[in-house]
Amino acid sequence: MISIDAYLEKNVHVLPQTGQLRAMHTIVRNRDTSREDFVFYSERIIRLLVEAGLDLLPFTPLDVTTSVGATYHGLAFAGNLVGVPIIRAGESMEAGLRALVRGVRIGKVLIQRDKTTKQPKLYYANLPRDIASRHVLLLDPMLATGGTANAAIQVLVDRGVPEENIVFITFITVPEGIEAVCSRFPRVRIVTSAIEERLNDDAYMLPGVGDFGDRFFGTEK
Repeated sequence: MISIDAYLEKNVHVLPQTGQLRAMHTIVRNRDTSREDFVFYSERIIRLLVEAGLDLLPFTPLDVTTSVGATYHGLAFAGNLVGVPIIRAGESMEAGLRALVRGVRIGKVLIQRDKTTKQPKLYYANLPRDIASRHVLLLDPMLATGGTANAAIQVLVDRGVPEENIVFITFITVPEGIEAVCSRFPRVRIVTSAIEERLNDDAYMLPGVGDFGDRFFGTEK
């Protein structure tokens, strides 16, 4: 059994398991839930995840004068932010980021498993030219084996993005995926709404939600 205790809080940030979150997860996980409800409640959880991810970014002190002439010693949001969904499932999280960060830049990466080598392979990347100087929210709803996540993170690192500037936001994950990412990229932080029990023999998470991308985009077979 994989132990992830060393990564919790330091590398992995799990949303507070409130009654409201668990109720939304119950709807999303139910195989009989309609696509309309799956999308609605998934998007609610995604917004919570993005908020948590944004809270890990740096802030700068900023004093403002209030309406009564007093000074409020506040903070300013970090600039130079880019969201990078991993095509296709990661694009389900893009709207949640756009809703919370007006005018945010969006890059894209497409990574799929090579049929011959069975290893993740980069097929497409479109990223801002100055991404090395930006903080990156990497978006993908499922962190299972960690192969795709690690390949995407490597693309960012190869483009000059420091590991500590990458926050990986994922809907659900498993200990196997956490171990795979955190052992290879120990300064990358992960934000998730749930840590599942394990992977089954087909690399599906248990209890899981099924294929997130298919359920979200309505392409279930």
